[in-house]
Amino acid sequence: MKISDIKPNPQNPRTIKDENFKKLVQSIKDFPEMLDARPLVLNKDNVILGGNMRFKASKEAGLKEVPVKIVDWSEEKQREFIIKDNISGGDWDWDQLANEWDVEQLDEWGLDVPKYNEPNDEMLELKTNKVMEIHFDDDASMEQLFEELSERGFECKILTL
Repeated sequence: MKISDIKPNPQNPRTIKDENFKKLVQSIKDFPEMLDARPLVLNKDNVILGGNMRFKASKEAGLKEVPVKIVDWSEEKQREFIIKDNISGGDWDWDQLANEWDVEQLDEWGLDVPKYNEPNDEMLELKTNKVMEIHFDDDASMEQLFEELSERGFECKILTL
């Protein structure tokens, strides 16, 4: 459908940070085929129920047409879909991502990779033999984390690239 025929949902409860929006625009430029797999969901009035950010990013990327699926649902079902379509159903396995994926590429793809500048309970609860990649802004943050982890029985090694 022509982008000019699609109406953004004025009551869309989702937002996107500028940095993540730029990543989404770039991902659409680099991999527009993903839109075929996840078309925008519109009601019969061409108002977006699902995909407001992809719509906005597609416009920014210069696309003139995007794949859509039009549904004819009650107002109640439309409102339910808007929320359920945006609820994240799981958590990321950060150990697996750090060990099996390129962290910089994940960041480029738009995944909000946590940056640990100081120890937190979630990190300190980890009991694993896996490697965790952590980037530090300064030596003091690194030393503080290593000290805390060592006190809790973790083995810490510094690997430089």
